[in-house]
Amino acid sequence: MSSMQSNSSANVSFVRPATFFIKGFVNIPLAKYYYVFLSLVYVVTVLGNSLIMCIIYLARRLHTAKYIAVFHLAFSDLCGSSALIPKLIDVFLFEHQDILYEACLANMFFVFHFMNLQSLTLLVLAYDRLVAICFPLRYHAIVTKPAMFLIIGVIWIFSVTCFSVLVNLVNRLSFCRSNVIDTYYCDFAPIYRLACNDNFVHIMMGKLIFGLLICIPPILIFISYFCIALALLKIAHGADRIKAMKTCTSHLILVAIFYLPILSNNIAALTTFFHPNARIINNSLTQTIPPMLNPIIYTLKSEEVMQSIKELYKRSRLTFIICLNETQLFCVVSILLVLLPL
Repeated sequence: MSSMQSNSSANVSFVRPATFFIKGFVNIPLAKYYYVFLSLVYVVTVLGNSLIMCIIYLARRLHTAKYIAVFHLAFSDLCGSSALIPKLIDVFLFEHQDILYEACLANMFFVFHFMNLQSLTLLVLAYDRLVAICFPLRYHAIVTKPAMFLIIGVIWIFSVTCFSVLVNLVNRLSFCRSNVIDTYYCDFAPIYRLACNDNFVHIMMGKLIFGLLICIPPILIFISYFCIALALLKIAHGADRIKAMKTCTSHLILVAIFYLPILSNNIAALTTFFHPNARIINNSLTQTIPPMLNPIIYTLKSEEVMQSIKELYKRSRLTFIICLNETQLFCVVSILLVLLPL
């Protein structure tokens, strides 16, 4: 085990390792190819989410409360993947499996924080659709830009507070046995299981955080869509009903690809035995694939985004033609000035 350092506070001594060792896959000879695959996933994630943020920033028609939330989702996806995948590649592809104690806690905080922001932003988008369909005449009065910025600010404060408490709880543990983390990043549960003092509070806190931030949002989203379904049944014209349903399609797909794998993995882990390698693959794909797919789905399924892309393309093409014509005119004038006798 790595050398231990003791910290004392209020007559209580906590033994902490200088480093943790992240174990990762066990006896998989071609595991490096999987990390190369995750590298490609990260590149697509960065490009896709950067593109959707640029489109929202440049297209004035998308400067609405709803697309503030979409921008925030893309930002959370980008930051969440950046907190997880580059470190994962550094640890396993380049075999830097020892990680400083403080760096491990920082990694835990940022991975959990941005994953939670993704979850809560999907809930915010469900609220947006609920108001838009159930209260269409009051939508622009209720879902305003200041209101959306306020909601996003509140979820940031809530998330930072929750995971600051969670990380601080790890500092209340003593690690006098092993320093080997049996997973692919600094996860909360595998770390508190290494402790040699009482971890009952940590077990309860882990369950509370999971229930509060992973289980409750999809329940609230389901309730919001139940209300939306009731409102759609009251619409007399079928064409109007289909048009309203189309505005929810992209969000429903995002909700499905985010929550279903997470909930399925956790239910399967409770009911059946998972080989550690299978657990790592399932959990890592659950955390990395949705941020890659989100911008693709929003681009292909949202008519507003597609229309904005076309308008931006036409505008950039027109600007290029104007610049090209100006350049050609400048060249012609320059040649005439050279050819004309003094």
